[in-house]
Amino acid sequence: MASELRWPEVIGFDVQVARYLLNHNRHRYLDIRAEEDFKKGHVKNAVNIPFYLNTPGGKVKNPDFVNQVLLVLGKEDQIVVGCGTGDQSMSATTDLRDAVSPIFLTFSLP
Repeated sequence: MASELRWPEVIGFDVQVARYLLNHNRHRYLDIRAEEDFKKGHVKNAVNIPFYLNTPGGKVKNPDFVNQVLLVLGKEDQIVVGCGTGDQSMSATTDLRDAVSPIFLTFSLP
């Protein structure tokens, strides 16, 4: 009998849980906001890899996002993925599911 394919775990949680994971565990914070927004303020020790890029033609999805993440974060790293609203975090986590396990998702973290 063939084994069932299982996706890496994706967990949504609030800011307090995200802070706890970042302060008390070995989780890494992946901030997927645009570089301009990241420079305005970010979580201490956060890694910034934009999920969308600002171009003269408007915002476009970063075609190298997953590869850029894998260059900085290992497949064994437990990460908290965050953006400003949670919408991009959900999309980025979907793209990362095949590459990084487990993935932890938060909807926003000031």
